[in-house]
Amino acid sequence: MKKRKSRIAALIAAALLVLLLAGCATVGRDFPVDPVGQIKIGTTTKTDIKKMFGNPWRTGIEDGQTTWTYGYYKYRMIGESTTRDLVVRYDAGGQVTSYSFNTSEIEE
Repeated sequence: MKKRKSRIAALIAAALLVLLLAGCATVGRDFPVDPVGQIKIGTTTKTDIKKMFGNPWRTGIEDGQTTWTYGYYKYRMIGESTTRDLVVRYDAGGQVTSYSFNTSEIEE
């Protein structure tokens, strides 16, 4: 009987641990926010962006233009989630043609 109670307690503890770990998920890679204001359309290059933010998390093509995405998404079951993404679009010469930055973090 005592072994059975110990086994049940261990199973309950393991189940609670799994639920706790499943309550938080992170996707992407964290990146610095401060350099976003330094991006200049028509002037900033892929090399500049790489120096500011590192390697992109994802790359792609939008309307024929190369895009780099920097994304960090941390979701929590308890507390505030944090999301942040930067999408940079380049012309054929590697200069920034446009970018967008979005975050769930409220700055005061």
